[in-house]
Amino acid sequence: MKAQASSAIQADKGWRIWWQLARPHTLTAAFVPVFLGTALAANDDAIHIPLFLAMMIASLLIQAATNMFNEYFDFARGLDHEESVGIGGAIVRNGVKPKTVLKLAFILFGIALLLGIYISLSTSLWIAVIGFVCMLVGYFYTGGPRPIAYTPFGEFMSGFFMGFVIIQIAYFIQTGAISQQSVFISIPISVLIGSIMLSNNIRDLDGDKESGRKTIAILIGRKNAIILLAAMFAFSYVWIIFMTLFTEAPYWLFITFLSIPKAIQAVKGFIGKTEPFEMMPAMVATAKTNTIYGLLMSVGIIISYFI
Repeated sequence: MKAQASSAIQADKGWRIWWQLARPHTLTAAFVPVFLGTALAANDDAIHIPLFLAMMIASLLIQAATNMFNEYFDFARGLDHEESVGIGGAIVRNGVKPKTVLKLAFILFGIALLLGIYISLSTSLWIAVIGFVCMLVGYFYTGGPRPIAYTPFGEFMSGFFMGFVIIQIAYFIQTGAISQQSVFISIPISVLIGSIMLSNNIRDLDGDKESGRKTIAILIGRKNAIILLAAMFAFSYVWIIFMTLFTEAPYWLFITFLSIPKAIQAVKGFIGKTEPFEMMPAMVATAKTNTIYGLLMSVGIIISYFI
């Protein structure tokens, strides 16, 4: 089975090297919160398109840079090799110099910082502070002496900052305030973004254990981690029921239930699997669940404005 995994991994060429380095399947974790927070804000104010675009681009750049830091530091620690599954592979498969990857990550951070300054000057200087903290978390997720990704707090930190915080910022820069609804809406998205990280840790459990990491998947075991993943999906749908019954959330949010088959596919894709390459489809399905759920939630909110 390892031989199959090795033969299935091929080096990218041209622009694909840089595209894969950004790990596109994770970028939805940056796109969905901004889009959702802005859609929610549309009910209160006219959308300021330049601020929306600046926020969207900055979030995507921070996520891509975080992935590049991940690539660099995992290589520097000897964790990535040519047959590693789920990495961009620019360093170990395509021969890109590690320092080039690191410099590119900082360049993306720099562009995001400039966009953040524009957003802050147009709204509140507190946005600059919060945005800088988000960038620090992105760097220290795999960088520094004790990377967040190597601890049991990776899922929580990624879900909180990429879900809750980003949605609140996207909503705030359009409305100038935070609402109860923006907080409630952000909770299931935060959980689903955390599920993307959990799926990654389930896939990499064996390798992470050998490298001394202490992720949730390692601490509770693969079987219980899969159960936790299923519970996170279930919570996200139960939360929709809670919001529609006890808050002013529109019943159109039930449209998110159309993403349930993809969530089931993700969970089933992990059951009985032990090889990383076997679990890649399940990991992709987890990311797609987040995307579909978030976009359907946005559609439900937008529809409620007109009906």
